[in-house]
Amino acid sequence: MEKPLKNGEKLVIVGAGELAEIAYEYFTYDSPYEIVAFAPEKDYIQKDRLYDLPVVPFEEVEKIYPASEYKAFVAATYTGFNRLRTRLFQEAKNKGYELVSYVSSKAFVWRNVTIGENCFIFEHNVLQHHVRVGNNVILWSGNHIGHRSVIKDNCFISSHAVIAGNCEIGENCFIGINSTFNDEISVAKDCFISSGALVVKDTLEGKIYKGSPAKAASINVYDYFKVEPEPIL
Repeated sequence: MEKPLKNGEKLVIVGAGELAEIAYEYFTYDSPYEIVAFAPEKDYIQKDRLYDLPVVPFEEVEKIYPASEYKAFVAATYTGFNRLRTRLFQEAKNKGYELVSYVSSKAFVWRNVTIGENCFIFEHNVLQHHVRVGNNVILWSGNHIGHRSVIKDNCFISSHAVIAGNCEIGENCFIGINSTFNDEISVAKDCFISSGALVVKDTLEGKIYKGSPAKAASINVYDYFKVEPEPIL
């Protein structure tokens, strides 16, 4: 596969784990950006080069790769129930970086779809008429997002989820593989939807849902993942 033509814009990947390596591959071979460095937090640096590129501490990245000259992408999965990716996203913005998104050339994205900052949309996703995707969202491969549905900030959607039309997925949610959502479902923020779940009713905030039809587990997200609800601003 030939590398695409680059547009001169240079990109720092925040992180150096598996998703950072995946991001390097996709941005390098399917985007106009040129990757110049990796920037994990200093406590997680294991080597000084990756793909023959420098690995620098995120805490000092703006001194080496100033935000006036470089853009950034935060490559973290759903660690800490999406809290880690969200924190790094905010910290990168506070450093002044423009956070870019990746949309696979093999995804189907209708012309009036809107996609926020720091999103990663893999191959074979289908985003229909007037879908809205917030900031800092990961859509792994092969999902269907139906017309006029909304995916809010910081969500992680695994592969082959089917989200029907006019649904709303709240902030920070994790959507498991092969889960299904009927039309006009509202999923509250901080929900964990298990693999294979069939969601036929609106959900409650911070709950874990599993089964067909999906029902809330006795333990909630905050206790299970040992995270705090985000404060209301």
